[in-house]
Amino acid sequence: MMKVANAPCSWGVIENTAGERVGYQQVLDEMRKTGYLGTELGDWGFMPTEPKQLRAELAARQLQLLGSWVTVRLYDAAYHKVGVETAVRTARLLAEVGGPDAIVIIGDDHSTVPYRHDHAGRIRPEDGLDKDGWKIYTTGAMRVAEAVKRETGLRSAFHHHASTFVETPEEIKTFLSMTDPTLLGLCFDTGHYALGGGDPVQGVYQYADRIWHVHFKDFNPQVVAQADQMGWGYQQMVGQGVFSELGQGVVDFSAVITALREIGYQGWIVVEQDVLPGMGSPKESAARNRAYLHQLGL
Repeated sequence: MMKVANAPCSWGVIENTAGERVGYQQVLDEMRKTGYLGTELGDWGFMPTEPKQLRAELAARQLQLLGSWVTVRLYDAAYHKVGVETAVRTARLLAEVGGPDAIVIIGDDHSTVPYRHDHAGRIRPEDGLDKDGWKIYTTGAMRVAEAVKRETGLRSAFHHHASTFVETPEEIKTFLSMTDPTLLGLCFDTGHYALGGGDPVQGVYQYADRIWHVHFKDFNPQVVAQADQMGWGYQQMVGQGVFSELGQGVVDFSAVITALREIGYQGWIVVEQDVLPGMGSPKESAARNRAYLHQLGL
């Protein structure tokens, strides 16, 4: 049975962004009060990294630690070693606090390639990696997944993401074709899949065998339509609400849930309404998002 969690990014705790953030205790309190059963770790150091303290904080709120995003600059081989080290460090904490079913979510170092950042949601085939670039990228991801499995026994899932080199459905397809399905799954994100030009319902069916973790985001295409005129890149689009509250965008979540059930998915559903620090009203949005999913049977 699918269970519903949230993540610190819904409170503006999101990598590669600046600004004042709320404290982890407030985030966990509000997460629990709005009806969620689990959380991802968030940026390293946001929550306690001492296992006993982190376990106590989560237990006090009856929240399960289910995974963590780990940033690895996959497109640059010079960064792979530190990426492996970061992932293994995170995996050890996840294994000790979250248990053997916790998952490492490998994400590329988004928003660090100017062209991909500035043209997110409008990527053409010629904007992608060449043959050598794909080799570097996928080798890096596999190095991380292999090290995490060897050192901790945990699984890893790759997160396709806007403002990276794996944004569009075709790029996701290429990435998966070049990686080992027994060692590296997919963190399927409905909002990023739609932003990249895909239909999330079709994506669930297409990648059924690789989906090990799921993020629920909605998507407002009007923000992308304005991006060229306004000079917005990816982070500016996030600030303009490209990822709207669930049910306010174009993602058909009822059909996505049906598809996930039909493929036999039994993992976590993690609501992620990415916002920038200080943006919006996270607690109220989290409550509305949870109520919306209740209406859909989750």
